[in-house]
Amino acid sequence: MAENLKCSICDQEATVHLTQIVNNKIHKVDLCESCAQKKGVTDPEGFSLADLMSKTPLTPVSGEAQLVCQSCGQESADFRRTGRLGCSACYEVFRSLVFPVLEDMHAGTAHQGKVPTDALSRQSSQMQLKNLMDSLARAVAEEAYEDAAKFRDQIKVIKETEELEVSPK
Repeated sequence: MAENLKCSICDQEATVHLTQIVNNKIHKVDLCESCAQKKGVTDPEGFSLADLMSKTPLTPVSGEAQLVCQSCGQESADFRRTGRLGCSACYEVFRSLVFPVLEDMHAGTAHQGKVPTDALSRQSSQMQLKNLMDSLARAVAEEAYEDAAKFRDQIKVIKETEELEVSPK
């Protein structure tokens, strides 16, 4: 049974599901009926995904200081209007505006990165192989031939395993 999705704005059950592709990246928003109507979702020309994902008002708050990026000249009003930043320095200049948006969109504000499972396994295997080869070289240099034979056998097993994983089935 599928899990009921929550509205991206108010946490009620979502009944409207939007997907937008911008620069080959997929952005999804789930809305309840009420929030969808408030955002004008029934008129596809009447909203932007940046507006939906941000809980910060799109118009400047009265009395709010206008922030300006010294690198590119982007103003906080431009960010509120478009949901876009002008350069990498904008992330720091508009931190107070950007971080609430990022926290709503993602689980946190620090990019953790992702490594595919297969790549992680290969990386671990390569590191183990390098360590064994270093140990083998030390054992030979120290004339510890029994240890060297063990390292040689372990290296052989790892290489054979890698060949099996790479070869077509």
